[in-house]
Amino acid sequence: MENDNKTDKELLGKGLKRMGVCLLFMFLGPTALHLAFSNDEKPLYIPLLIFALMLCVLAIVFLFLGINTIMNSIFKKK
Repeated sequence: MENDNKTDKELLGKGLKRMGVCLLFMFLGPTALHLAFSNDEKPLYIPLLIFALMLCVLAIVFLFLGINTIMNSIFKKK
C-alpha cells in the first residue's frame, strides 16, 4: 500500500518561486515608495507613486498565491 499523503514536489516548487517573487516585490515596493515620497516636488512623483503602490499590492498578491500553492501541495486531497 502506497502512502497517499505525499507532498507534490512540483507544486511546492511553484509555490516557492512565487514566494521568491513576493520577496523581490517586498523590497522593491517600499523602496520605490520611499523614493516617491522623498521627491514630491519632481514631475514624476505621481507615476512613481502609482508604480510603487502597484509593487506593494503585487507583493501581497504573490504572498497569498505562494502560501496558497504551498498549502495545496502539502494538504491537497486526491
